[in-house]
Amino acid sequence: MSKKIVAAISHHDREVEELRADRELAVEYLKAAMESLDDPNDRAAGLLALRTVAEAYGGLGAVAAEAGISREALYRALSAKGNPTLKTILAVLKAVGMKLSVEPGRHAAA
Repeated sequence: MSKKIVAAISHHDREVEELRADRELAVEYLKAAMESLDDPNDRAAGLLALRTVAEAYGGLGAVAAEAGISREALYRALSAKGNPTLKTILAVLKAVGMKLSVEPGRHAAA
């Protein structure tokens, strides 16, 4: 009896498809991920989430071109050990049709 091989899609590819198909999901995904940028122990998750959204909305090459940086620089900035400037984050968000916003923190002074 031979087993039939079924084509599988990677988790990452599925995630990119879902984010591309649902812009509101992509916004909420990034909101949650951006909170992790505050935590040095979890910063990689936020950067990789921004990279995934960039892949979903044009691909890293196109987003890098739109943001005015090299593809290689974008790969480095949005890697697990990346350390992008605010300028890079803002440019990437703009390239994918989003913007940064600010809201009060949990322990905001009254």
